[in-house]
Amino acid sequence: MIKRIVKLTFRPETAEDFPDIFYTSKPKILASKGCQHVELWRDIKHPHTFFTYSYWDSEADLNAYRRSDFFGQVWPRTKAGLAKKPEVWSVEVLNEI
Repeated sequence: MIKRIVKLTFRPETAEDFPDIFYTSKPKILASKGCQHVELWRDIKHPHTFFTYSYWDSEADLNAYRRSDFFGQVWPRTKAGLAKKPEVWSVEVLNEI
């Protein structure tokens, strides 16, 4: 399983657009093969910064989503509002014996 956090910092004039993009996209993301969970957090000290948290069955499933037509439509809209490059943390959770 892959757990992933992405930190997205937006320009002040575009920050309020992202929750709408996220919540409109969430059902389609969850319908993607291997996506088990996805949520959005807002940084209370930095209101233009958001974190997305998701977990996927495998890195292959996550990469397939990132290559999908849907991601190709959503990511440019998100990227256009960013103030800086996203920060990404991914961990692979190994099965316990």
